Parts: sequence; C-alpha cells; structure tokens
Amino acid sequence: MGSVERITSMPRRQVQARDGSVASLAKRTGSPCQQEDDYEGAKTMTNPWTFLPEDIWYHIHSLLPLKDAARTACVSRTFLRSWRYRPNLVFSDAKLGLSGLSESDEVTKELNEKVDLIMKNHSGIGLRTFGLEYYNLVDASYLDRWLQIAVTPAIEELILMFFPEIKAKYYDFPFSLLFDRGGNSIKHLRLSYCAFRPTTSLNFLQRLHLFEVRITGDELGCLLSNSFALEQLKLTHCKELNYLKIPCVLQRLSKLTVFGCTTLQVIEIKAPNLSTFDYDGNLAGLSDGGLLPVKNLHLSSFYQHHTIQYTCAKLPSVAPTIETLTIFSESERFNTQISPFRFLHLKCLTISLSIYRGGFSPSNDYLSLAYFLDASPVLEIFTLTVSQTRMKHHVISEDSSYLRQMPGHRHVNLKNVKIIGFCSAKSMVELTCHIIENATSLECLTLDTICDDYENPDRLSVHEIGECSPICRQMIMEAKNALLAIERYIVGKVPSTVRLDVLKPCSWCHAIEV
Repeated sequence: MGSVERITSMPRRQVQARDGSVASLAKRTGSPCQQEDDYEGAKTMTNPWTFLPEDIWYHIHSLLPLKDAARTACVSRTFLRSWRYRPNLVFSDAKLGLSGLSESDEVTKELNEKVDLIMKNHSGIGLRTFGLEYYNLVDASYLDRWLQIAVTPAIEELILMFFPEIKAKYYDFPFSLLFDRGGNSIKHLRLSYCAFRPTTSLNFLQRLHLFEVRITGDELGCLLSNSFALEQLKLTHCKELNYLKIPCVLQRLSKLTVFGCTTLQVIEIKAPNLSTFDYDGNLAGLSDGGLLPVKNLHLSSFYQHHTIQYTCAKLPSVAPTIETLTIFSESERFNTQISPFRFLHLKCLTISLSIYRGGFSPSNDYLSLAYFLDASPVLEIFTLTVSQTRMKHHVISEDSSYLRQMPGHRHVNLKNVKIIGFCSAKSMVELTCHIIENATSLECLTLDTICDDYENPDRLSVHEIGECSPICRQMIMEAKNALLAIERYIVGKVPSTVRLDVLKPCSWCHAIEV
C-alpha cells in the first residue's frame, strides 16, 4: 500500500508521527502553539499535495475547461486566485452552458452578463488569450469594456468571431488600443464582422485571419509593411479589399489563403518563402510570375466558370514551380481543344469537377484531361473527382467497340490514380483505359462509383459511427452502370502489378427499389 493510502486509511482521530508514536487529535496537551504545529503536521500528512508550489496549481487549473475552472474556483482559495489570473479566456455559448436556450436574445443577454461578471473579477494580469466566439454580434459597449481588461502588454492571442443574423452590423475594432498595449506581444489575431482600420504594423504578429472584415488594400498594406514575424495570412469575404500586396519583407510568410474577396482585382506577392497559396476569386488578378515561390496551390473560382481553361492557358507562367496543384471547377465546360502547357515540377494533381444540380454536358470530354498528365512529366499522384446529381453523357454500351486513344503519351512516373464519382460515360472509360495503358509505373488504381467523403472500399464499415452520405436516386442507378462498365472494359486491361480498388454503393444506405 502506498504512503498516501496508508495515511488516509488511519483512524480519523490519530496521526502517525515520524518517530513511530501515535498522537491523538481528540486529546491534545501542551501549549496552543504546540497544538497548532501538531495540527499543521497532521494536515500535511493527510494531504501531501499541499507541498506543491502555487504556480503548479495555477498551471493545472489553467488546463481545465472554462466551465470546470469556474466551478473549482468556488471551493479553493488557491483556485480562486488562479481564476483571477487565468491566462486563457475563450467564451462561447456552449462553453458557458447556454446551448440549451432557444431564444437568441435570451442567449445574448445571458452571455453578456456571464462574460461581464468574469471579466470584472479578472485581474487582467497574465491574460495571454482572450476570445469570444458567438453567432450574434455582442453590444459594442460590452466589447469595449472587455478589451480594456484583456488587452495588456502580455496578450498574445485575440479572437473575436461573430456570425450575426443582421449582416450590416460591424464592430469598430479599437486598433489603437491593441497597438498601444499589445503591439509588442500580440501573435495571433482572428476577427470577423469588424471594421479593422490599422494605422501601422504589428511587429510580432504571426497569424492573421480576417473573416468578413472591413479593410481596404491600403490599410492592409500598412499593417503588413513591417509585420516581419507573419507566418500565416487568411482573408475571407473581405469585400472592401480591392488589391493585395504582399511585400518582400515578409520572409516568414509560408501560407496565404484568399477566399471570396469579390472586389479584389490585383494581387502582387513578393514574399520569397510563400509555399502554400489557397485562392478563390478573380483569376485575372494573378500576374505572370506572381506565384514564383509557391509549391502548393489550391485554385478555384465560384464566381467564374473557367478554372481549367485558365490553368491551361495562364497558370504555367504564373506559378511555374508548383509541385502540388488542386483545381476546383464548378459547372465548367472542357474538351480536347486545349493549348500546349507544361508543369515541369508538378508531382500531385487533383481536379475536382462539380455541378450543384444536374449533370455535366455531354460535350465535356473527360479524355481531354489526359493532357494534364502529358504536361506533367514528373507527376506521381492524380485524383479526379466528379460531383453531379445526374449523368447526361451517353452510357457506354456494347456498340461502343471503338475507344479513342492518345498515342505517344507516356506517364512514366504516375503511380497512384483515383477517380471519385466514376461514371459510365464513354470519355470517362477512355480516360481510365488511357491511364492503364500509358502509366508504366502505376501501382494503384481506385475507381469509386459514388462521390462522397468516404474512402473505405467497404462502405458498410462506416455504420460503426453513422450513415453514408445521402446520394440521389439517379446517381445510385448510374453507379450500377459504372460497375458494369468497369467489369466490361477496364478489369481485363489492368496489369497484375497494379492493385485495382473498386468502391461500390453501400448495400444499406444506397439500396433502392428498381
């Protein structure tokens, strides 16, 4: 039995002294000072954790979830002091136990009162992270008061993420307060539905995420001009941002995300070590050589339907050294009329074709995508995803004895190919056969007849955690045609050295009555 267990198993009225004698706590003799010494010794023996330094208790308390930390502060003076110096305070309706309230105004009122009480009782000393994540915009008077407490020379992370029902409301963020008090400490800043008007840079800022924030190109340029420590920048739906200039002094910037900034017309990137760029927007804003250092590129345009066309015509000159490329194209038409292009360093290519409702036009030629493989001599991984709610292409039939070929195209480094949303369209079968016949180093070919997020060939195993993604009746019927096409035209051509994985519809979730 351990020492703690031996101590706690003794009779409640006696304590074992170090010399082996037993002292009764019920019958004390001697001076009051001696009695108090005996009591303190007994308390230490029965609770050896009191030897721990107070800063360790503070650290343990800081690791508790917010709600539990508040409760423990009510039962211990040490934890109460720790609560007043808690270094991380991130509030949300869930963390404050308000998720069960149905009325939005009631939740907002309760949240305001609880956060206000906590912030008034916090010393402000040692607070490194302050955050508020809520779907409604909190009254500006509360936010002003909380930021006055939270923003100190020790603040490192500040989060104000709102998703208000009234989209016209924006909080006027006090940049001068942040710069004056936390300008030399703030490292991570996440804001949404704020008017953010920086007048200078933040030298120690490492990560910046602005979502639905009012900021102009000049204001953002002022902030970035000397933010030498910046490593990640994410700009989402910033509708006042008309241009973006990333200066060369941002040598630590490695990841940039720009999504849905609809008024953005010009992008100039001079950061020498930018390796990852996720971009959705006006493709014309990307200039030649503007993405020279980028190795990993995710390209999409929800407002323009020519991503593949742009990739073929312009991207090799814009980003000539990319190694990983993901293209997301919605409702785009493509065919074999593609101009010559080359991606000399591309190793991993993902093309995602999506149409929200309906199917791709029969004029779309899947075989033409083989030009991407030919243009990428060192390509090793190719993934094609086709998401549609019905198939308009003609189903390949026994009469389709002639399958087109593209002679002279060899893909000697291609090892892994996935086609998700494989269908029975003749050009899709032709593309697959072309890959099998010309990818001399192919190791694995995966054909998934259902387009969802599940990759295990046995879709039934997903039922250990839930259900398969819902698929419309037309595409479940099409999956059956796709399986027949695979069996008839593809299986027999796959070499013995290549592993073929065919993913079928789920026999539970995708079962329909014909």
